[in-house]
Amino acid sequence: MADVAYYTRDGLDKLKEELQHLKTAGRAAIAKAIAEARDKGDLSENAEYDAAKEAQGHHETKIAKMEELLASARLLDESKLDTSKVLALSKVKIKNTKNGATMSYQLVSESEADLKSGKISVTSPIAKGLLGKKVGEKTEITVPAGKMEFEILEISR
Repeated sequence: MADVAYYTRDGLDKLKEELQHLKTAGRAAIAKAIAEARDKGDLSENAEYDAAKEAQGHHETKIAKMEELLASARLLDESKLDTSKVLALSKVKIKNTKNGATMSYQLVSESEADLKSGKISVTSPIAKGLLGKKVGEKTEITVPAGKMEFEILEISR
């Protein structure tokens, strides 16, 4: 079984919608491709048929993985988040102590991560270094570019 992943209502709804799409429209499109390839003659020498069957296998694997992900998904009530320390789904404002740059991130599950909208995965190096810290604390985090020190300025929901 997969590790438990925590989701916002939006993230969980998107995951369910994507799974539903894969099971309906996605399966229908693959079935159509297999039928079209089958109509082209001898299956033993039909590369299109083989490719369509392989695509079907990949599609079913993706569905199975998403179902496993949903089975281990937990919805977090953002209104009840403890803001005394950094947790999953916390919104955190941090300052790079070396150059004074400030950044704001929300720590979310891997599938919800989107750096452009300020959402980073709780499994990322920065998020791991922030988890459990309180406002005013400094933490040194090893990132691909080396070690960086951040100060936690603010924690919100």
